[in-house]
Amino acid sequence: MTDWPQGRTADGDGYGRGGAMPGPEPTRRMPHMRRGAQPAGPTPPPPPAPPYGRVPAQQSQGYDDPYAGGDGYNTGQVYGGGGGHGGDPYGRPAPDWGRRVKRGLVTLVLVALVVSVGTYFWADSKLRREVDLSIVKDRPEAGEGTNYLIVGSDSREGLSAEDQKRLHTGRVEGKRTDSMMILHVGDNGNTMVSLPRDSYVTIPDFTGSESGKDFPASGPAKLNASYSKDGAPLLVRTVEFNTGLKIDHYAEIGFGGFAEIVDAVGGVEMDIPRDLKEKNSGIDLKKGRQTLDGEQALAFVRQRYGLAGGDLDRTKNQQKFLAALASQTASPSTVLNPFKLYPVMGAGLDTLIVDEDMSLFDLASMFWAMKDITGGGGKQMNMPIAGSAPGGSLRWDMPKVKQLVSELKNDEPVTVSE
Repeated sequence: MTDWPQGRTADGDGYGRGGAMPGPEPTRRMPHMRRGAQPAGPTPPPPPAPPYGRVPAQQSQGYDDPYAGGDGYNTGQVYGGGGGHGGDPYGRPAPDWGRRVKRGLVTLVLVALVVSVGTYFWADSKLRREVDLSIVKDRPEAGEGTNYLIVGSDSREGLSAEDQKRLHTGRVEGKRTDSMMILHVGDNGNTMVSLPRDSYVTIPDFTGSESGKDFPASGPAKLNASYSKDGAPLLVRTVEFNTGLKIDHYAEIGFGGFAEIVDAVGGVEMDIPRDLKEKNSGIDLKKGRQTLDGEQALAFVRQRYGLAGGDLDRTKNQQKFLAALASQTASPSTVLNPFKLYPVMGAGLDTLIVDEDMSLFDLASMFWAMKDITGGGGKQMNMPIAGSAPGGSLRWDMPKVKQLVSELKNDEPVTVSE
C-alpha cells in the first residue's frame, strides 16, 4: 500500500519517517522562557514530590515552602491577592486610627457643644425675672465685688392643701419674708451676712412698684414689714437705705420650691447638734449626721421656737443649710449626671424669682460662692446686733455695721465680728 498518513511521504521526507528511517527521529527541543539568567553548570534536579495527600503551599513574602516548587525567589505576593499591605490578604490598606480618633473627638465636642447651648437656652427661658430693681429710689454707689440679696419667702405658691399640711406651712394669704441674707462675692473671700427678719430698721419713702404712687417713710419697724408692704423692690430699698450697700442682684424662693430642690438633689447631709422637736415648724430630728429630705429641710430652716438664740440661731441654721445645699447641687455627682442635674435645675428655675438683670452666669456665681463658703473659703455671720428693741425686735450695732459695709464695699477681708 502506498497511502501514507497525512504529513508523511513515501520517500521518508516530512513528519514521521516511519519504517524507512534507520533510527528514531530525534526529539525537538522547544525554546524555554526564563525569568532571569540561570546559573552556569548542570541543571539541578527537581525537588522531591510532596507526600501523598499534601496540597502544595503557595509562596508568601519571606517564606519558601520546599513543597511549593519555588526557587527561593520572592515575589512579595500571596495567592489570590495583592502585595499584603498591613497583613490583609486582599491587599487593603491598614485603618488610619489617628484619623478615626480625631473624627471621634470632633464629633464628641460638637455634641457636647450642642447640648450645652441647648441647655443654656432652656434654662434661661425658665428663669423667672420678675423683679425690677430700676424702680428702686436713691440707690447708693456700687462698690467692688457683687452683692446678692437672697430671700426665703413663706409663699405657698404651687402647694396643695395636702402639701401645706404635710410641710406645716399653714394657710396664710399673701407672702412674707422668712429669711434674708446678703451674699458678697469678691476677690478677697465671700461673705454671707444674715439679716434677722426682726431687725429694727427705718422703712424709707418709696414709689409703689405696681401703683406708681409715692409713699412717705413709715419710721422704725421690723425689716420683714417692708416686704409685706411692697414686695422685693421696697425690701431692697430698705436694706440699701439702712446699710449704704448697693444690692446688685435679687433671688427669692418659696416654701414649695425649696423643698422640691432638696428632694431633686437627693437630700442634703447635715450634722444635727442635738435632738430637735417643735410643733410649729414640724421638726423632729435626732442628733447626729443624717440626710434631710425636702420636708425635714424646710422644718430645719424655719424652726424659731425652742432655740436658745431665737431668730439669731435660726439665721445661723439657714446659712449652714443653704451653703450645704449649694455644695450638694454643685457637686460632680449632680453636675455630671443629667438624670439628676435637669430635675434639680427644673425644680429651682421654676420657683426661683430673680431680678430682670440676673443672668445664668450670675446665678451660677451665687451658688458657687455659697459652695465656697461651705468649704471654708468665706465667712458666715449675722448682722452685728447691739441688743433688743421695741416690739421684740433687734437693734443693729451701727458702728460695726458701718465698718462691715466699708469692708464689703472695698472688697476687703471682713474683720468685723458679730
